[in-house]
Amino acid sequence: MVPGAPHEARWICSEPRRSLPAPDLDRLLHHALGNCMVVEVQPLTTGFRNANFKVRLDARAGWIVVRIYEHDASLCQREIDLLRVVGATIPVPQVIFAEPAGLDGLPPFLLMQYVEGISFHDLKRSGDRDAIAPAAFSVGETLASIGRSTFAKSGWLAPGPTVTTPLFDGPDPTPHFVDLCLASPNLQRRMAAEVRERVSALLWSRAPQLAELDSQACLVHGDFGKRNLMVRCDGGRWSVAAVLDWEFAISGSPLVDLGHFLRYERVARPCAEPHFSCGYLQAGGILPPEWRLIARLVDLTALCESLTHDELPDDVTAELVELVRATIENRDAVLV
Repeated sequence: MVPGAPHEARWICSEPRRSLPAPDLDRLLHHALGNCMVVEVQPLTTGFRNANFKVRLDARAGWIVVRIYEHDASLCQREIDLLRVVGATIPVPQVIFAEPAGLDGLPPFLLMQYVEGISFHDLKRSGDRDAIAPAAFSVGETLASIGRSTFAKSGWLAPGPTVTTPLFDGPDPTPHFVDLCLASPNLQRRMAAEVRERVSALLWSRAPQLAELDSQACLVHGDFGKRNLMVRCDGGRWSVAAVLDWEFAISGSPLVDLGHFLRYERVARPCAEPHFSCGYLQAGGILPPEWRLIARLVDLTALCESLTHDELPDDVTAELVELVRATIENRDAVLV
């Protein structure tokens, strides 16, 4: 394999987690909107944990999205609350109707406005640098705006949104947590022992710098990847149209989202940079010394955690392991 982080594998499902039979959809929509007629339904296959369907109710009207929460029922109310908090300053889909308690055997669900545009991932694949540069700048501005929402402490978010338990317990939580991930049987069968040892040694060597992030309590999207960022060209300028899927949001360091967004950035072939970080700084974001390196180490935590999951497609597993290798080898192909 050519050194460097791989191209993004298809982190999507080939089909939605569940089907939505016409009687169930009609019952759901009638409960939410009253009498209406479904003209067309399209399953949306991005994401692994919830089922999303694009629905048109009138041939002349726009689309809406029906989002069904199957993984954790509490996520519906939490996402509603987060969208309410950030909606005044950050572009997010408008909530049309919500049923956090579910409906007669159906899980909790949301009806949201469908946001026209394309994902930053698709814009990047187009290779149109004249569009990518302003869109990346806008993504940086948007991330700085997200970080302006703060909490009393860092930790996991519950409906409210309120902070509940810490992300990790005890001193040096990040390297300790990664060591727990490295001990997982799932991860161990996917990652060579030599790589695991180097991951642990690298994170412990940077433990003091990582510890400086532990007290930060900003709103973190938690899945700030290019597929969750919808962009479009308005008035001749590309900008963020919506930030999607807030189910992984936490209170913590903005470097979580920085590291995730720049996961595939290459020095040899820069795409989002330096436009992304310039937008972030100009909108009031703060970048610590060696921020690129520290953001990569924070993202390494997410990569290792993903490798503990019971089910992972083979291409995703290979991608995660190669990203880990690129980080511990300090490859030029990823920002350092």
